[in-house]
Amino acid sequence: MTKVELVTKIAEKADCSKKDAEKALNAVVNSITEALTEGEKITLVGFGTFEVKERKAKEGINPRNKTKITIPARKVPTFKAGKALKDEIAK
Repeated sequence: MTKVELVTKIAEKADCSKKDAEKALNAVVNSITEALTEGEKITLVGFGTFEVKERKAKEGINPRNKTKITIPARKVPTFKAGKALKDEIAK
């Protein structure tokens, strides 16, 4: 599903215009992004949890020439589905 399709679906379900639905979607995405950037954890009960995890630096191998390289430490966003979402998908 693309963003345009999601906006259309939100507009239908919320009985509002596509413009308002897009504003709402953008506000949610921006709010989640800002919170994750600040290191916060977002929990939407029944849906899931967004958080940032840190990956440690590690050694890797360049597949082209088989030389060892160091992969730097970095932060990655993660999502863990909640029980209600998992149960709904499993139906």
